[in-house]
Amino acid sequence: MTVTENLSRAIKDVVGPKGWSTDADRIEAHVTERRGLWHGQCDIVVSPDSTYEVAQIMSICHDAGIAVVPQGGNTGLVGGGVPEGGIALSLARLNTVRSIDAANNTMTVDAGCILADVQAAAEAVDRLFPLSLGAEGSCQIGGNLSTNAGGVQVLRYGNARDLVLGLEVVLPDGRVWEGLKALRKDNTGYDLKHLFIGAEGTLGVITGAVLKLFPLPQSRETAMAALGNADNALALFQRAGHDSGDALTAFEYINRQSLDIAVTHIPGLKDPFEAAHDCYALIELSGPDGIKDALEQTLAGAMEDGIVDDAVIAASGAQGAELWRIRETIPEAQVNAGASIKHDVSVPVSKVPEFLVRGQQIVEAEINGVRVVAFGHLGDGNIHFNLSQPEDTEGETFLAKWERVNRLVHDLVDDLGGSFSAEHGIGVLKKDDLKRYTSAVELELMQTLKQTLDPKGIMNPGKVL
Repeated sequence: MTVTENLSRAIKDVVGPKGWSTDADRIEAHVTERRGLWHGQCDIVVSPDSTYEVAQIMSICHDAGIAVVPQGGNTGLVGGGVPEGGIALSLARLNTVRSIDAANNTMTVDAGCILADVQAAAEAVDRLFPLSLGAEGSCQIGGNLSTNAGGVQVLRYGNARDLVLGLEVVLPDGRVWEGLKALRKDNTGYDLKHLFIGAEGTLGVITGAVLKLFPLPQSRETAMAALGNADNALALFQRAGHDSGDALTAFEYINRQSLDIAVTHIPGLKDPFEAAHDCYALIELSGPDGIKDALEQTLAGAMEDGIVDDAVIAASGAQGAELWRIRETIPEAQVNAGASIKHDVSVPVSKVPEFLVRGQQIVEAEINGVRVVAFGHLGDGNIHFNLSQPEDTEGETFLAKWERVNRLVHDLVDDLGGSFSAEHGIGVLKKDDLKRYTSAVELELMQTLKQTLDPKGIMNPGKVL
């Protein structure tokens, strides 16, 4: 249904002159996905500045049967925030840190708060909010929760779902669930917040959240280890976990092709090692002073046992940041290297080496000269198994293999008991995969929830299911 003049007027009356736009350039920013894979359309961008205004808008749209697509920072990678008609509901003006309770280790925030700002607010009271990912300078906490974002510290702190105590949600009909409890123990019926975390805005609009905080680490140590194969990477991960326990914050895998592409296409980036190696592990420990000794002992023991070929330990925060820059710039470097086919998958941690070996064999048999760019969160089993076009192949020719290669990789993941979507969500991109790899019972339960909470189907239609 098109947004009529009367409907538009009613929405404008709710949000005032600063809370809406029909300007083509403004709308364009809300209908375009960051990688340019999807381009949608909407009649108006609405930017409320309170939960009350969100509720009023939802009530109006529900009565009229108008589609509403909630948007955070619009940094998603599966097309989940691209509207196809109706209104784009930007949460950007809901950007207040409502309160911080340092003694309770909690922070209550609006959904439109930028993730980096949430991190900074926690640090200002000597606390840590550990959710950390590449888009943290522009993504919003509401979007992080709606996609159950992962990132680089899941190993120690869990996904976004694990960092939430309470939610405030506007339902499709405009009612508000005021669930902002700051309790770690609360067994009073169904835990409703988990219906909305990871739902990608298809069940309601998250407007506020109570987040868990943690002690701010006194020390953070970073190292990169050079390894002969993925089996050794897994062995090093197990050793580091044994030696360091909860101090092991991150354990990232980087194959040789990933490092080569990053060093080639990112200005100023250097290979930390003189010789080339099959793969690398980026390790971070955080906690009390003295954890550097534990890191040194782990790496020394691993080198003596032939697990690690070489290693560098950052001597300063700046050197640690440079090691992390290798990992964080791989996606950007891949863009500069040409067309790519990407997979955000997870398997049991014990199966990661098998997945990497079999996955590479499968895609190399399918595409001659394909460059396998495999990197990611080995510590939680989430590997970004990306493919860059062969240097002697046109991008269009390579991308024509997209569906075939996806099927091969996802079938392998399924065979290993894994997931075809580890942290990026379903959106539009993976709807067919959801139907293929999800049981009929599971799909029916999801559809029942959708029909119950959003019987008119106005919440982010066409996404997930």
